[in-house]
Amino acid sequence: MVGGGSDDKVTFRRAGVDDIPDVLRVLDEAAAWLRERGISQWPARFEAGWIDDACRRGETWLIEISDRIAGTVTLDWADPVWADISGQAAYVHRMAVCRWAGGLGAVILAWAADTARHDGRDALRLDCVASNRRLRAYYEASGFVHRGDVAVGGAPGQREQQGPVTIVSRYERPLPAAGGNTV
Repeated sequence: MVGGGSDDKVTFRRAGVDDIPDVLRVLDEAAAWLRERGISQWPARFEAGWIDDACRRGETWLIEISDRIAGTVTLDWADPVWADISGQAAYVHRMAVCRWAGGLGAVILAWAADTARHDGRDALRLDCVASNRRLRAYYEASGFVHRGDVAVGGAPGQREQQGPVTIVSRYERPLPAAGGNTV
């Protein structure tokens, strides 16, 4: 049950530049919740410049439940963190859920898998800070396989050439062709 009701309508809509404040609000709420639990997955606050390009490219989505913003996700078609592993994959970034919409993460991951499969991708990939054991266990329980840890530059959640270094764990979920068995 997502958001508290069995008949809640979940919709995905592309986030445009005008939606950046809403995307930032969801990301910042999730970042604050993580910080309260001592998890350094993301920076204390996101900056508009970090998501502007993804919104302009149409890769960032707002998820609504009964017309109320409940989450956000960016679905990219490339990620340099994965340059050493071949395959046609889609990449989940900045997936965040408002606290009132518990359970939405599974819906978002299923949508991302379906979207990637429809685009002809054979895998769904994502990463998280290696020290976030709870999130790693969640991804593994959702059918993702650990594909190694790598160092990335910038604050947690960024991809920069400089700045602090964060170790992230990469995860991949194979996507069988439509009609095939899923993991």
